[in-house]
Amino acid sequence: MDSFKALVRQYPVEKITIKQITDGAGVIRPTFYNHFHDKYEVVERVIRTEIVAPMAPLLENDMVDAAVTLMFANVQRERAFYRSVIRMEGQNSCESIIVQCIREALLRYIDDRLTGPRNHNWFTPQTIAEYYARCMAYVIVEWVRRDMPLPPNEMAQIYHLINTSSLDDIIRRLKQDPEA
Repeated sequence: MDSFKALVRQYPVEKITIKQITDGAGVIRPTFYNHFHDKYEVVERVIRTEIVAPMAPLLENDMVDAAVTLMFANVQRERAFYRSVIRMEGQNSCESIIVQCIREALLRYIDDRLTGPRNHNWFTPQTIAEYYARCMAYVIVEWVRRDMPLPPNEMAQIYHLINTSSLDDIIRRLKQDPEA
């Protein structure tokens, strides 16, 4: 992962070869394939290891806002990496990888808190996890694309505001305070 992250700072992901990754890591190609299917799986592992896994203990203790702040801080800490991988588009887009990783973490969080029968056919843990994962991924991607103009704690506050306010409330707030 370290070799790949170093290469991503120099080259677009599409131009990086498995040979470059293995040369940088001091291993042979079969070793790479023992751990990863392709370079996009390396991106996924970085996201799982550096963004999602550190959030888990906070989520387990119902510290959702702290988990979101930590997520933004970890993205910012590796800003050069995320600036590069955020450009990945198509089937293996960085945004789709982020959605997948966060969806799985949120689904675990939701499932751990819901016990007993569920009485709604559409409003399922999967639907809720998908919705929030897509929202979170969108905010992360836009924040990175805009060169992270706000610190992680402010981004976490914005994310919280978006998810706890109605559209009408947000519009009213923007009318009152253009800097909101």
